[in-house]
Amino acid sequence: MKQNNMKKKNLKLCMFALCALVMSSCSAPKLGYFQNVESGSVEQLPPLQTMRAQAGDKLSIIVSSKNPELAYLFNLPVVGRYRPTQSGTGLSTSTVTHYTVDEHGNIDFPVLGPLHIAGLTRSEVQTLVKNKLLTSDMIKDPIVTVDFLDMYYEVMGEVNRPGRFLIDHDKVTLLDALSQAGDLTIYGNREVLVMREEDGKQMAYRIDLRDQKSLYSSPAFYLKQNDVLYVEPNSKKARESTSIGNDLLRPSMWISIASFTTTIILLVKNWK
Repeated sequence: MKQNNMKKKNLKLCMFALCALVMSSCSAPKLGYFQNVESGSVEQLPPLQTMRAQAGDKLSIIVSSKNPELAYLFNLPVVGRYRPTQSGTGLSTSTVTHYTVDEHGNIDFPVLGPLHIAGLTRSEVQTLVKNKLLTSDMIKDPIVTVDFLDMYYEVMGEVNRPGRFLIDHDKVTLLDALSQAGDLTIYGNREVLVMREEDGKQMAYRIDLRDQKSLYSSPAFYLKQNDVLYVEPNSKKARESTSIGNDLLRPSMWISIASFTTTIILLVKNWK
């Protein structure tokens, strides 16, 4: 009698453990962002970081004035390009050449000579050039237009549209970048990695998208040109690279194991 009670107790424990395992394997992972945000909560954003010129960047700087002949002296030449077509006629396009910031952070500006612009925002470059033109006393009413050209960031890993994306405005946030890349897939780890070159060093910033404070307090909340955003695969995706993959987490797998184990135990007992 005592032995039967022990068998029943062991069977109940096994069934309880099996049910707990099945329930835990069926639980849904938390994939959403901002999981700790409450209605009406306020979080301080990091200081605004607009794009700043650095070595290798390309800029368009156009000077205009009421006197076009004077403004012409301070502009790069217009270059015509010929592109042949299938008909043989070809197309001719005209583009204004651009400035490239050298390794010392300078550009060579017409008439004015070298200007150090590394570390300056677009509006600061505009102010610098305008002040230089005014103090040169060669043009009285300069209008300076500055645009950054060919600035990119890259998004890699578990997103729907990985690739290289053009920066077309002065500030780009991490959330902007994820939206451009079509958001994370269900296999993407919600803790993302931003790789950034700063002062000749490779910096790494990890940001938990589920945590509002982690996102808004990160120096990488505002992206810079040449940043690389990497979304690592989560554990489920990583397990798929193995031979048995996620089989051990499937309820059917554990039910089969339990059934097989029970059969073996009964066979052993009957054999005795």
